[in-house]
Amino acid sequence: MNKKLIGILFLPALLLSETQASEKQPEIPQPNILWITIEDTSPQFIGCYGNKDARTPVIDQLANEGVQFTNAFSTGTVCSPSRTAIITGVKTYRAGTGNHRSKYPVPEFIKGFPYYLQQEGYYTTNNQKTDYNVAGEKEFIQEAWNESSGKAGWWNRKPGQPFFAVFNYNESHQSRTMTETYEWYLENVLNELSAEERIGDNDFEMPPFYRDSPEMRKQFARVYNSIALTDIRIGELLDRLEKDNLRDSTIIFFYADHGEGMPRGKTNGINYGYRVPFIVWFPDMYKHLSPWGTGGSVISELVDFTDLAPTLISLAGGELPSHLEGRPFMGNKRKEPVSHLFLSSDRSDNGIDMVRTVTDGRYMYSRNFMPFINEARYIRYMEIGEIKQQMRNDLEEKKLNTLQQSLFEERPAEFLFDIENDVWETRNLAADPDYSALLKKMRALLKEEVVRSRDVMFLPEYELGEISKSTSPFLFRLNEKEYPVEEIFETASLAGFRNIEIAAEQARLLDSPDKIKRYWAALGLRSQPLEYIKTDSAAIMKAMNDDYLPVAVTAAAIAYDKFNDKEAEKMLKGFCKSDNLHISLMAINYLLYTENRQAFAETVRKVHQMKDRDYNVRAACMDFLGSIGLVPNTPEYRE
Repeated sequence: MNKKLIGILFLPALLLSETQASEKQPEIPQPNILWITIEDTSPQFIGCYGNKDARTPVIDQLANEGVQFTNAFSTGTVCSPSRTAIITGVKTYRAGTGNHRSKYPVPEFIKGFPYYLQQEGYYTTNNQKTDYNVAGEKEFIQEAWNESSGKAGWWNRKPGQPFFAVFNYNESHQSRTMTETYEWYLENVLNELSAEERIGDNDFEMPPFYRDSPEMRKQFARVYNSIALTDIRIGELLDRLEKDNLRDSTIIFFYADHGEGMPRGKTNGINYGYRVPFIVWFPDMYKHLSPWGTGGSVISELVDFTDLAPTLISLAGGELPSHLEGRPFMGNKRKEPVSHLFLSSDRSDNGIDMVRTVTDGRYMYSRNFMPFINEARYIRYMEIGEIKQQMRNDLEEKKLNTLQQSLFEERPAEFLFDIENDVWETRNLAADPDYSALLKKMRALLKEEVVRSRDVMFLPEYELGEISKSTSPFLFRLNEKEYPVEEIFETASLAGFRNIEIAAEQARLLDSPDKIKRYWAALGLRSQPLEYIKTDSAAIMKAMNDDYLPVAVTAAAIAYDKFNDKEAEKMLKGFCKSDNLHISLMAINYLLYTENRQAFAETVRKVHQMKDRDYNVRAACMDFLGSIGLVPNTPEYRE
């Protein structure tokens, strides 16, 4: 039979079949999406994650009816880098946005991902925290959100328009759990809870790296009560969603912006700083969008914050921009789970640091590139908290055990923790011969990621500031000639390992023609003990006159701390007053981890009074003055 005739004969039947299929499967509208973000909370303090002492019935119910993720991680350990990774979908070490509130530019094509949801017809709202770590934040926010304010919500959309609404809750923020005074906490947190909703000082298990004393329990109870109040606020929001008859058409995401906002958690590149509670709840209408089922599913897939942007764009039906590298874990563009995640932690306020992390969910490998700075390092926003003061008092009075005291000691170059069997990260396996193969594998994965991503944060912040005057760190890192990242990493990878052979190699690299290699050589020497660098004193003294300021500052800090050199003391006083605030901050931070600080008291006091100093420099000055007893460590003396 003629093929054309066959087509004509079968066309009515085909059209009828398509019509019937359409009638049987009516088009399902785009889902509404509600994001509930809370502050500074690790999953260890949420009921559904196994804490029987927690008061979190609303969150627990979401988990019981939805999907609970056990391996969800923030890509940073403090709010603005974490939130920037969320909103851009780009790792901070690719974009140069890892340093807390640094405001460096990103390319115009990197937009806040709600912009792409708007292109699919969504009404996007944010209530209300932004804290995005990018230059031109105001314009960036305006492009991403239809509305971003304390009054924003789904209620201003057009009739029938799908919405993406974010609500950020501060009730569990570090300010509530430790930074504000106890009296403030009583008024703003505890008094908001009924007697039945409160958690008493002795009603929970104390993490072992905090001293278990009445004074510490009084402070740590704030964590549980702040989270309990958070849970109540979430319940109020869900009641409004129900009242507006939207619960049955809205997918709900719940998560924290990073780990627990207490000493050793927030700002530290370990599990306690990275891992977050993460739950997705599906109404009946959209249960088919869950690859895992619902009704209390517990999922071990690895998820980090850069997976959120492609997942949401996928759910909205949009095309994924090419700069997004995260994994869509839901929607029609879902990709298979990964075996490892790469995480990072950099400067937080006035506290400099650099950590790169690899995790497979069970093991967490963290590479400490500035291990001369301890886990309880000086960050003003923490120092003014009563719990931090109690910890320092207990240290001075020798009341801490070996684990608790280790928070105030120099870190090793590497951490390796078995999170499944050591949730509080009490035993570092990096030196255990039984884990040597795993350690080698993690090191190789980390190097591969640094080189592949061209991690731009291996530049000192001074350099990022200079670059940002003419381009963005994101684009600069792509220039192999200007940024030979693999060669730089070879030098940086020595930093933190302490022995005489490595110290000799670092001293030799102080003569490298590459200024960034010289910087990493000097920074590595900063972690070496005196016994390993005695024979390298001439090279270090010479480096004090390096024409690249980050090298000169670092070398001067070593020469003063290790050799008590008077010329180094004079130079450091000048660096503290530098017109470049990155150099000023670097110098003061080095001094904070120097034994003999008294000689700089007057200099630092004058720097604090200089009108051109920013928050970070002033905060570092106050930490310095507080560390030698010249100012109180109380909220009135924040900066």
